[in-house]
Amino acid sequence: MNSTYLSHNNIISSLGFESETVVDKISKEISGLQLVDDPKIVDRPFYSSMIPADALQEAFTKLDIQERHTRLEKMMLVSLDKTLSTSGLELTDRVGLIISTTKGNIDVLDSESSFPKERAYLSELAQRLKNHFRFKTEPLVLSNACVSGILAIAVAKRLIHQDKFDHVFVVAGDLVTKFIISGFNAFQALSEEPCRPYCKTRSGINIGEVAASVLVTKDKNVLVPESVEILGEASCNDANHISGPSRTGEGLYRSVTKALEQTRLSHKNIDYISAHGTATMFNDEMESIAFNRAGLGEIPLNSLKGYFGHTLGASGLLETIIGMHALHRNTLFASKGFRELGVSEPLKIIQQTTSKEIHTFLKTASGFGGSNTAAVFRKIQFI
Repeated sequence: MNSTYLSHNNIISSLGFESETVVDKISKEISGLQLVDDPKIVDRPFYSSMIPADALQEAFTKLDIQERHTRLEKMMLVSLDKTLSTSGLELTDRVGLIISTTKGNIDVLDSESSFPKERAYLSELAQRLKNHFRFKTEPLVLSNACVSGILAIAVAKRLIHQDKFDHVFVVAGDLVTKFIISGFNAFQALSEEPCRPYCKTRSGINIGEVAASVLVTKDKNVLVPESVEILGEASCNDANHISGPSRTGEGLYRSVTKALEQTRLSHKNIDYISAHGTATMFNDEMESIAFNRAGLGEIPLNSLKGYFGHTLGASGLLETIIGMHALHRNTLFASKGFRELGVSEPLKIIQQTTSKEIHTFLKTASGFGGSNTAAVFRKIQFI
């Protein structure tokens, strides 16, 4: 079977509007989380990473688009424009587009929004991206809770292997809104301080916003220095609960083991794990069980939620792009906020950013409804 790669990429976030800029700050353990006090969102201060409105507008203005767009559309347009332009690819009928999001333009349902309610349909979001960039093919929308970002990469790979496309652009994004924050607040899952994944004193989740994009391709001629090969991927829904993860980690365990089977590598060949790590009591505990069931308890592991918070449907893509750069830089990034292990099974949490020769990483994500996805990536050796 032909190989599939991740190539040109971009991140739009509170830490910057270029992947390299964002990764530079993570390497210095700089977090984008800040205390937000906005009664229009929630009636108490909360920690979040939010994209500065003025910086976003400045970047969007450079695109010289006359039509009005929502905040999320602007984020996605800016990110995808950067990835498209650097790739230099012509948008033929062999080039696909996948949009990954959980809630899309959910903010247009607010009473003060000036956009029509129909704009909240995910198909509307997809069509606006397609029309602006003039894709020849119909876009696919992938909205499967918080595994959406990494699942979009897996679907892109499968479409290429099925010879539907030669290249697929994936763009992901979600917002910090009253709807999102109030929902997690109702779960009593919001932390009143920066989140601390896997830590004994963790107290809940932070929510962040980001847009990210990447080119998935079978063409070695359009690769970049940080490109990686997708070795294997798998998804499993354990249907445990509408919001609570499986107590045995069954879905994540099966996703990880199936993804590893595709690679024909041993779990010992994984150099590090870019885990989901939301800093909620149940998620982190579930992951510790699943990873140990899969024999991965001694593999270096981090969660990037301490830098961005949980960016929902964009998190899997965001964290995969950072993983690409981690392999390229031979660097294990610290799991920010971690102090003392607070789960029942052993995990080798990366506590300090460290230089190390690394070639492979495992990316995992878990979400509401029992969804779980895992993917294995390998560094490309350029001659």
